Amino acid sequence: MTCQTYSFLVLSVIMIYFGRFGNSLILAQLQGDIDQLKADFNSSHSDVADGGPIFTDKLINWTERNEKRIILSQIVSMYLEMLEKTAEKKAHTRHIVEELYTLKASLPDGLQKVKDLMDLSKVQMSDLRIQRKAANELFSVLQKLVETSTSLKRKRSQSQRRCKC
Repeated sequence: MTCQTYSFLVLSVIMIYFGRFGNSLILAQLQGDIDQLKADFNSSHSDVADGGPIFTDKLINWTERNEKRIILSQIVSMYLEMLEKTAEKKAHTRHIVEELYTLKASLPDGLQKVKDLMDLSKVQMSDLRIQRKAANELFSVLQKLVETSTSLKRKRSQSQRRCKC
């Protein structure tokens, strides 16, 4: 699969995942717009395949619905940033941007969650003050973890009781 196809695949996953494009006619129209966009960016250039895909590999690791919504929110934002910076707004570009903004409105604000994760990655766990604070919060964190784990077990057992297989 070429990187050109990856773009369409990611956009399709985003749109279908959120139920925005149950109508295949709209998706077919968007495919035409994306083909024009690929021509604008000369995406058949040989360097497009270098280094593999940008987004589709990332989607594989995000399996839970809420997780996927976070990563897809970020991907949509990145596409919007890219398309907003294009000097010439052609009809097909405007159409793609409109559809992406519609999708973005249905997504949670994943940006804050991503910032939280980035902030966590910057915490200096070798700092004694940080270690004290972390030790002070450990019980609360473990409580949340146990509550989450118990909640998931309860949901699984409830769904198994409902199943009349």
